[in-house]
Amino acid sequence: MSGHSKWSKVKHFKGAVDTKRSKVFTKLVKEITVAAKMGMPDPEMNPRLRLAVQNARAASMPKDNIDRAIKKVAAGTDQSTYEEVIYEGYGPGNIAVVVEALTDNRNRTASSVRTVFTRAHSALGAANSVQYMFERKGTLVLPKDARTEDQLMELILEAGADDLEDLGDEWLVTTSFASFAPVRQFFESKGILFSSAELARVPTQKVILEDKAIAEKAMGFVEALEDEDDVQKVYTNFDVSEAVLAQLG
Repeated sequence: MSGHSKWSKVKHFKGAVDTKRSKVFTKLVKEITVAAKMGMPDPEMNPRLRLAVQNARAASMPKDNIDRAIKKVAAGTDQSTYEEVIYEGYGPGNIAVVVEALTDNRNRTASSVRTVFTRAHSALGAANSVQYMFERKGTLVLPKDARTEDQLMELILEAGADDLEDLGDEWLVTTSFASFAPVRQFFESKGILFSSAELARVPTQKVILEDKAIAEKAMGFVEALEDEDDVQKVYTNFDVSEAVLAQLG
């Protein structure tokens, strides 16, 4: 779940684990393919590809799947032609939503995303209708046992990261857009592994949903968007109150 919100941990919205994993692997392979085509098909020479491979490994994707995707690009046998597209608008509870997709058919993807918005009685917006509400930031999600909070705070200061947030069973480290790569490399040099690492869209202000019914609609809406095959990431500016989270959990 993009956004690293408290409600992303609510398990009963996650569906069948095997089905989810299959979709995650498909999307990770797509990102690996695009990254390999945009630069050298060598993770050591291509920062975007290196990050895609790291995230695939963090998701427990088999090494053979990763290597196969890169080798197809290197050998020139991959005929896919994906392009990056962004959709944005407002969802249930007037939450702001930015959708990032990789597609080989703009019409198909636009129709699929529009259908999810329509079913949620929501609407897509024009370009930059909500993007201005988000900042491009680097985010590193670390296992809770990676280090103590005091140790991580010392590392964050040394690395030049911006912030540390307790997500319950994980830590979230936030960096500036420009500092993402060096901060990630610094943590790697300390032997700290990530659950995920990405250049994300972080909301400048969060909308806290206090109504359980609206929260459920918003969560279901985001899940439906994420379930679309062409959608890579979904970013929103909402979270739920502790009271609603207790009801959902």
